[in-house]
Amino acid sequence: MGFAIGVDVGGTFTDVVLSGPGGVTAVAKCLSTHDDPIAGILTGVTRALGPVDPALVTRVVHATTLATNAVLERTGARVAFVTTRGFRATVPLGRHARVEEDRYDLRFTPPPPPVAPGDCFEVDERVSARGAVLRPLDPASVRRAAVEIARRGITSAAVCLLHSYAEPAHERRAASILREHVPHVVASCEIWPEIREYERATTTIMSAYIGPLMASYLSRLRERLAAVGITAPVHVMESGGGVISAELAARRAVSTIESGPAAGVLAAAGTGLPDVISFDMGGTTAKACAVRGGRPEITHEFHVGGKGSFGGRRAGTGVPIKTPAVDLAEVGAGGGSVAWLDPAGGLRVGPRSAGSSPGPACYGLGGSDPTVTDADLVLGYLSSASIPLSAPLAAKALDRLAGPLGVSREEAAHAVHEIVNASMAAAVHVVTVQRGIDPRRFALVAFGGAGPMHAAGVARRFGIATVVVPAHCGVASAAGLLAGSLSTDRVLSRLDAADPEQIFAELAADAAADLGLAQVRVTRSVDVRFTGQSHDLTVDWSDSREELASRFFAKYAQVYGIVQRGEIEVVSYRVRVTDAAAPTPAAPTYAAPASPGPGSGGGGGRGGVAEGRRRAYFPEAGGWLDVPVHTRRTLDRVRGPAIVEDAESTIVVPPGWQAAHDDVSGAVRLTGEGAA
Repeated sequence: MGFAIGVDVGGTFTDVVLSGPGGVTAVAKCLSTHDDPIAGILTGVTRALGPVDPALVTRVVHATTLATNAVLERTGARVAFVTTRGFRATVPLGRHARVEEDRYDLRFTPPPPPVAPGDCFEVDERVSARGAVLRPLDPASVRRAAVEIARRGITSAAVCLLHSYAEPAHERRAASILREHVPHVVASCEIWPEIREYERATTTIMSAYIGPLMASYLSRLRERLAAVGITAPVHVMESGGGVISAELAARRAVSTIESGPAAGVLAAAGTGLPDVISFDMGGTTAKACAVRGGRPEITHEFHVGGKGSFGGRRAGTGVPIKTPAVDLAEVGAGGGSVAWLDPAGGLRVGPRSAGSSPGPACYGLGGSDPTVTDADLVLGYLSSASIPLSAPLAAKALDRLAGPLGVSREEAAHAVHEIVNASMAAAVHVVTVQRGIDPRRFALVAFGGAGPMHAAGVARRFGIATVVVPAHCGVASAAGLLAGSLSTDRVLSRLDAADPEQIFAELAADAAADLGLAQVRVTRSVDVRFTGQSHDLTVDWSDSREELASRFFAKYAQVYGIVQRGEIEVVSYRVRVTDAAAPTPAAPTYAAPASPGPGSGGGGGRGGVAEGRRRAYFPEAGGWLDVPVHTRRTLDRVRGPAIVEDAESTIVVPPGWQAAHDDVSGAVRLTGEGAA
């Protein structure tokens, strides 16, 4: 049996996990190389492999922010948009909303559209919402557009004709003609044939925008892995948590926009606890997601490149993407987030990050701005990381805040720590309280390089009394990649189709062919709404109309808090297709921590002896304290204040909390008074 490699490229670190027949064999964490991400990947892979023969690697699974960064930084390909005559302005007009700081800005300028108005083209044709051909396609109009697109030097085109989800023949013919002149053409009926013209158009455009970039990147990645002896197939995680081949990811690039965050949520869902909140704090951002009944929440529309609004993304401030994605909230708060003073002298943290270059001041790589990592080092919570840390440089950076604020260095550092906790709590608030979910019923699963240091502080704000820190938490997203199976989603909009079984069968066959699988598991669901309403909810499919209605009414009550009955209609049909041969991983169990015995205080542990002690700042317990320092290897149980360290992360156990180690799973479980 061979080895598998999981690779997660983040804004600050690139994480690599090597898994063999006996489980995780080795991990590596190195600074991301933004100019050439593959260089950082190869560094991490080489470290993780060590003496292992690269030829023994049978699978490489990758999560990347390449697509997201291309959208945010506007570095994708120039795209031509081709649509039905009379609808050329659909994308340039778009939809715009203002977040709090923009609401009263008299000089507000909306973001530019994803395609310049001059690069939008029209063709003669028209299909009704029920699929009836109202005006036949004029091939000559398509050829004129194709010739003009080629003349302008545009190499990528997105075709989205009106109501092509109902009758795709015109769109397929138009795409065929365009491909005679344009190298890269994406048709909406091939990517995501779902109702809502604007969202379907932007989804298609984004696939055309990042597709060439993704294809080139994945091709180079395979070549450079082969150069070090790894010829295994490369798989990429989709936004919804499935894993697809690199070839399919290049063709359906839009499905990889949220691939990195999805991997972390899979790791949290694999803890074996039914209801958890995934809390992933890296170097640049923090992300939260609710997992109920062991299943992550999935959304069928998200926005990329928009502005944040209390931990979420305000619809209308970014580009809507209508593909399945793990439903998470994200804030610009991480270990590299820069602390700064606003013009009024108020202390702010983030969203700007020091990233991997120059990084926090304590990295000694030329950075001088105070960051969250510098604050944690000054407070004594942190002593080491995957690279050496300089306490004097961190202290010097924090003094730049302490002086103007008129407080001590440790007080300034603690203020930074508390502010970033409050920022990250906003993300937890979005996925729980804003959706009518009581977070006190959940455990918080903390991972990412900085997550375990802040997890108890975030949990305490919501009255969450249990925090679980999995083994290899510093590289949990990379480990989560290896838990994913070959899987993908398909959808087709048909208003109350006469033969749902045929639609489901065709969607499943198409997905299985894309995955290259003969035996698959198929999960069916549908989008249902009250007749006459505009918006719908996704529920599991049932052949019984009464059962389907019952499921919809229950979901409606759960989402909106209103019990309502009425006539329903089915809008869209969905399948999730998964490799039937993929094993279902056994869920680890987590033992509840026993109460520390008399006299153990903060010094409990295997044999009752900590590996060391150091001074750490806990103002709620009087300030500077001499606290025990454990590693996972020595930890049995300990009462806070205490610190638990390993090679990838540091866990802070505040006063009033206790921590216990589970020998089976390797996780550390914190329990506290849960007082908000």
